[in-house]
Amino acid sequence: MELEQRSVTVGDLDVGYLACGDEGPLAVCLHGFPDSAWTWRHLLPELAGAGFQAVAPWLRGYAPTAVPADGRLQNGAAVRDAIGLHEALGGGADAVVVGHDWGARIANGAAVVAPERWAKVVTMAVPPAGAVAGGFLSYDQLRRSWYMFFFQNPLADFVVGMDDLSFIDRLWSDWSPGLAEYDSTFDREKVKEALREPANLAAAIGFYRHTLQPDLQAPELATEEAAIGALPPQPHLYLHGVDDGCMGVEIAAQAEHHLTVPGSKVELVPGTGHFLHLEDVTTVNRHIVEFLAG
Repeated sequence: MELEQRSVTVGDLDVGYLACGDEGPLAVCLHGFPDSAWTWRHLLPELAGAGFQAVAPWLRGYAPTAVPADGRLQNGAAVRDAIGLHEALGGGADAVVVGHDWGARIANGAAVVAPERWAKVVTMAVPPAGAVAGGFLSYDQLRRSWYMFFFQNPLADFVVGMDDLSFIDRLWSDWSPGLAEYDSTFDREKVKEALREPANLAAAIGFYRHTLQPDLQAPELATEEAAIGALPPQPHLYLHGVDDGCMGVEIAAQAEHHLTVPGSKVELVPGTGHFLHLEDVTTVNRHIVEFLAG
């Protein structure tokens, strides 16, 4: 099945998205940083083939989705976007949500805030908040997460944009050491297309600033922000690459202690890093489709 690029207005935000399949339960797939909706180009046709109406939006601020006029770049704002997309596309109670990296946090929040809209949840590369809290402050993980703290510095906008966003190339290399066996050129170029304009890059970096700087928090998003750290009431599949250079597998291994809803499970995928859904398409897609369609 072919992918189509479409757009829809969600609240006050013009959202671009990829779509595959026009019938069946809605499946919303959410990307993270540094990535784009194209990260789901392998999964969307598989979901459509399994009977889903599969869509993958670009997050707020990632072109072609607009930079939000209200300046809100919290994950909580993106949670509202995911719920709004569900409504705009006519999703029902049988819809499912899939998220990678930031998208994992956003998917988690959407499932908690609007449990009546989602039947199942799949997240990847960023474990449930309880697991992250238990291991984030270790030396090894802080070393992996250095970029989050660098992004708080205004200099980051300039540095990340240098040399046609070569900073992003290096993150991909660090986070997925096995990329020597997977040509990520297409994916990295699609990320750069989404972030090449300074306003889009500033928005992507802004997600990190809105997460770590208390003065940027928005009281009106308190419910959504709290939901990101709560446990979804739906069955939940969590996937993590064993060789992930961004979020250590030792943290991911704790995820099973936090997924207590019957039918939930954790799968660690050998030979893959942070972009596991691109590095081992066959294994990851099989886990996801079997879980969602089962």
